[in-house]
Amino acid sequence: MGRRTLLATAGWLAAAVLATLIGVAAIRLVGESITGTPGGVRSQAEVERALADPEPTPVTAGPGLSASSSPPAGPPASPGLRRSFSTVGGTAVAECVGADVRLVSWAPAQDYRVKDVDRGPDDDAEVTFAGPAGEFEVKVGCIGGEPVARPGDGD
Repeated sequence: MGRRTLLATAGWLAAAVLATLIGVAAIRLVGESITGTPGGVRSQAEVERALADPEPTPVTAGPGLSASSSPPAGPPASPGLRRSFSTVGGTAVAECVGADVRLVSWAPAQDYRVKDVDRGPDDDAEVTFAGPAGEFEVKVGCIGGEPVARPGDGD
């Protein structure tokens, strides 16, 4: 009788360990697509470079939308000038690539999620954040080689 109990206990433990390992593997496999940052995960080196950049100067970009820009390193039309745009729903960073604009990164605010993204490069790029206070769209384009906020057109 003792041997049968020992085998049953060992079998139950083996099944529990196997189920746990399968669960962890499934979470790891699916988890990145569910919880992953839409703009991608930044490496430690990228974070350090971003923190080393000078503090941006705020610029008003329209109702409910604010923009900030790093001082340009060259003439205004130089590619690579990045500007961040913030709403209640989140923040997006854009840069001009020639005459087109591209979203470099975006991050929803707390309690918000990314509903839709068109990162470009194109004549305009946009990201929509959805949350408890509604939907907030960041829509940007390029004028003179600089990213600028564009009013949403309701599409």
